[in-house]
This record gives sequence, structure tokens and C-alpha cells, in this order.
Amino acid sequence: MKDAFGTPQSLLVLGGTSEIGLATARRLVARRTRTVWLAGRPSPALDAAAAELRELGADVHTLAFDALDAASHETALGKVFAQGDIDMVLLAFGILGDQVRDEGAPLAAVRVAQTNYTGAVSASLICAKALQTQGHGSLVVLSSVAGERARRANFIYGSSKAGLDAFTQGLGDALHGSGVHVMVVRPGFVRTKMTHGLPEAPLATTPEAVAEAIETGLRRRSEVVWVPGSLRVVMSALRHVPRPIFRRLPV
Repeated sequence: MKDAFGTPQSLLVLGGTSEIGLATARRLVARRTRTVWLAGRPSPALDAAAAELRELGADVHTLAFDALDAASHETALGKVFAQGDIDMVLLAFGILGDQVRDEGAPLAAVRVAQTNYTGAVSASLICAKALQTQGHGSLVVLSSVAGERARRANFIYGSSKAGLDAFTQGLGDALHGSGVHVMVVRPGFVRTKMTHGLPEAPLATTPEAVAEAIETGLRRRSEVVWVPGSLRVVMSALRHVPRPIFRRLPV
């Protein structure tokens, strides 16, 4: 159960090698989180992430999980919830893809959509049902400002995040009053391995800053979190720019 400060005592990270997911786990372990599950494809990176969190004092378990294998999700995630209550689920997996390449390779574009949207829908519904059965817990889903309005530079990735964002908001409405808290997190450009080498966008942020915003959002029981917060105003303006003008903007 969550303690009086709103910090989860148990955490499941879907996307166990995600830099944002691990930054969040480190921050919560430094507070009062004691049990962590890292779900992802088996790899040395997943094992190293688990070892790091163990050194910080957490009881860490790894779980083989593949976002693209939706048929396996119920069995895999069921193993976690069978071990005891989970106070927080952080859905942190996703791929950026390569816009230029993927426009000419439909199967690659489909992989982005299936990972970021279809896989996330499957995992979210399964975890939401388990949290609802518990009667408590938080489901935190990493969306993106890229989903606020499709941009020429990354509309494949952006459209997948737009779908996930809308889905998560609807799921939050469906679970309202159930004891389950659903929170959408919309970071801007985050300096990670996934974005390494890309031109840095204005208001760029870090995994640690996103983790801090997630912790604050949990404490406040927020439904939507922007990182940084100023992006909310920026995107509100961009959302209403006429398309002929929007096309010419350097965004």
C-alpha cells in the first residue's frame, strides 16, 4: 500500500531498460519504494538495471516481457500480480523509429505503431484490471507532446503517441471512482539514448526531470503531467495554429 507521503512501496516498470523508467525507479527507491519489477526483453542491460536498483536497497525482480507479443501479456503480467499487490505501474516502453526510413518501409512503421500503441493498450488494460481488483494503485503512462499535433518530422511516432494518449485518458475516465489513479505524462524532447544524435528541440529535458515530475504528479494525484510544465502553454498555442502556417513552422 502507498505510505502517507504517496510513495508506492511496490513498482512495476514496463520497459525495464527505459532511461525515464529507471530514473523514476531510482527516485522512488530513494524514498520508500522497496519492491521493483523490471519487465522487458531479457538482456544484459535489463540485468544491469536490476543490479543497480538492488545496490540502492530495493528487492528487484526481472520479468520477460515483449510489447509486440500481446498474446503473452496476460500470462506474463499475471505472474507479477500473483506475487502481491503492486502500488504503481509505469508504462515506459516505446520506440521512436526513423521517420524518413519508415515512410518507405510500411512494416517498420507498423512496428512503431504496434509497440507504442497496440502493445501499450494490451498491457495497460491487463494492469488496470489487476489494479482494480486490488482496489488501489496508480497506472502512469508515458505519452509525448509529439502526440498533441502531428508534425511532418515525426508523424508516425506522433500518431502512435496520440492514440496512446487518448486511450489512457479514456481508461482514466473508465476507472474513475475505482480506487485506481491513471496519469498521462507528456514529456517534450528528452535527452536519452533514443534521441541521441537528433537536433535538440526547445525546452529539452532529462530523464531525471521527468522522474521528478512523475513523483510530484503522484503526490498531487494529477491526471495529466507536462514536462516541462511550460509545454502546456506552448502546445495549447500550437494546437490552434492554422495548418498552412503550421506547415511552415520549424517544429
